[in-house]
Amino acid sequence: MTDTSAQRPASTAGQTGGGGKTLQGRAGVGAPAETRGRTTIADNVVAKIAGMATREVPGVHSLGAGMARTFGSMRDRVPGAGSSVTRGVKVEVGERQAAVDLDVVVEYGVSIVDVAGDVRVSVISAVERMTGLEVVEVNIAVDDVHLPDEEESEPEPGESRVK
Repeated sequence: MTDTSAQRPASTAGQTGGGGKTLQGRAGVGAPAETRGRTTIADNVVAKIAGMATREVPGVHSLGAGMARTFGSMRDRVPGAGSSVTRGVKVEVGERQAAVDLDVVVEYGVSIVDVAGDVRVSVISAVERMTGLEVVEVNIAVDDVHLPDEEESEPEPGESRVK
């Protein structure tokens, strides 16, 4: 889907006011079917793809910085709210390129360098395959290490914190 003059003549891309990538195709009977019309990809779509691709990498415990994870865990407990796939993911989408920033929590004992490399490969391949955007960079901030004995749940309301 990445447009080059050799593949799709007369294709142009532009930024829309809603934030995202727009591929502008040629009109007319002589134009290939895949270039007739516009395709707009919102920033949130790219963020969701990057978030899902990151979570699939072994060694990644979760996404999001400390406060984002705290608010996210509270939001996850609200019925019907669901979890946010884009927590810990920021993207910048241009006409033909995207940049991704991730806040990651890794499992204790894994090689952070290897996990970061695997995350980059996973995110770049997923975003480029699904959107046609060129991913120019994937910046990863490792915010925490999840220890095996750490509890994820917080005390229930009304439950004493001490015994």
